[in-house]
Amino acid sequence: MNPFAIVKRVNFKHILKGILLGMGRPLFIVPTIKATKDCIKISTTHYGKLHHKNGPANAFRHALWNYLIAKRCLKWNKKESMVSDWAKKVTDWHEEAFPNKALAKAMDLHNNAVGRFIFETNSEKSEEEVISILQKMTLESVKLEENTNLSPLKDQLVHILDT
Repeated sequence: MNPFAIVKRVNFKHILKGILLGMGRPLFIVPTIKATKDCIKISTTHYGKLHHKNGPANAFRHALWNYLIAKRCLKWNKKESMVSDWAKKVTDWHEEAFPNKALAKAMDLHNNAVGRFIFETNSEKSEEEVISILQKMTLESVKLEENTNLSPLKDQLVHILDT
């Protein structure tokens, strides 16, 4: 992951928003970066390059990412609601800074929320236990269509492509 290549894809407004976001919680920056790198590594280990597509492996990656950000930041602030809110802000910023088609964006935001839900309901479990939970959820991921109502799926992973 080349940071300069990533920065070139983001417009100045979103770079500024990212900097301001980080300035609000400077102690969360390093754990968030580490969580992001570890999430990619774990997703690649379990699913190869499939997690870069919009299938169930992508749903796993988004949920794991949010879980790991919150879990890793919990070491710096013991308020679960605060670290969950931080994970939401960071991943919402990412979805704005790196725009996607409407259905893919809805899928990503939904799976991000599922990851935070998993954190909030399993914060006492180890990362390995949660990875196992998410892998089981990935097997049961629901395929989205343009008109799918996401509300009843709040605790389920969703995907667009079958892989």
